[in-house]
Amino acid sequence: MALSSPMVLSLLLFASLTALLVLAPRLSPPQQQQPAADEQAPPATGSGVGGGGLRGVGSRAGGEEADDLRLFRRAALESAAGAKAAGPPKVAFLFLTNSDLTFAPLWERFFSGHESRLSVYVHADPAARLLLPPTPSFRGRFVAAKPTRRADASLIAAERRLLAAALLDDPANAYFALLSQHCVPLHSFPRLYAALFPPPPSPSAASAAPRRHRPRSYIEVLTGEPQMPSRYAARGGEDAMLPEVPYERFRIGSQFFTLARRHAVLVVWERRLWRKFRVPCLPEMAQDSCYPEEHYFPTLLDMADPGGVARYTLTRVNWTGSVAGHPRTYAAAEVTPGLVAELRASNHTHPHMFARKFAPDCLAPLLAIADTVLFKD
Repeated sequence: MALSSPMVLSLLLFASLTALLVLAPRLSPPQQQQPAADEQAPPATGSGVGGGGLRGVGSRAGGEEADDLRLFRRAALESAAGAKAAGPPKVAFLFLTNSDLTFAPLWERFFSGHESRLSVYVHADPAARLLLPPTPSFRGRFVAAKPTRRADASLIAAERRLLAAALLDDPANAYFALLSQHCVPLHSFPRLYAALFPPPPSPSAASAAPRRHRPRSYIEVLTGEPQMPSRYAARGGEDAMLPEVPYERFRIGSQFFTLARRHAVLVVWERRLWRKFRVPCLPEMAQDSCYPEEHYFPTLLDMADPGGVARYTLTRVNWTGSVAGHPRTYAAAEVTPGLVAELRASNHTHPHMFARKFAPDCLAPLLAIADTVLFKD
């Protein structure tokens, strides 16, 4: 009879519920963790510049950026999944800018007629006031961006975002050329494409060398430079980069590269070296020795795949007479066929395909010789 009392029944029910709550996690099989919402479907994106952004390369304000890490992980995993590319391999042009894309009309002429073999992506610093309207090839090609600062690892992060965006956007992107708003082409697009994608060897040559061709990345990798000790120690002394980066493995090179797809995937997936290179430099070293974007990429690729890099860049930069760490800037009066021939010259397998740094007033004289000099191979 006592069990029929409402109070006793209530106590028994409460005790039963408590036992279920305590024991359920131990008795139930663990549920498979579901990916976050922004990993299940590409989020809508856009930097607010240029009439829209790319689908699937979004970013929200936040610290290291959990959103960056999700983006990089998605790019690496989807690339590893091996999605089939539709059509011919493409060259992805990655523009890193903090001002107007002054030379967009010249790039439009360079791209014209070859749209099926190229893609365009732009990372524009959110603080930049872009006054010029985007030309057709750049419209809607702005990826979600974060602030960048000179002599700071934010430049590495921006370049990784560009690579991730291009990897996610199109599996046909096979090469990734990093450029700035001050870069111009030195050859026609067909000349660049032939250099990056040479025709397959003849059957006789293939039988003599059966090893599979692996595309190389074109990135400058330098050792023994006089500034290397100070640059290596810029983050807090000779031990600051250890154990991940011993001094003998530290490399420097040009910021501007052309990476094969497998190396682009490596860059967005890698975190071990990134943890070292993202450490801020000492204030007294920042002006002359802290250029992490010139260190991280050559060091990483030389450590990971030394035989897979050409060790030179396809982008010509003139450091003669540099000012405050900036390379020589060409003015309109200097734009001549002779200058183009000089900038193309290279001691390596391929001539230089791009050059920097050009002042905005160079656009008109460059357009004037585009068909007769620049794009006449």
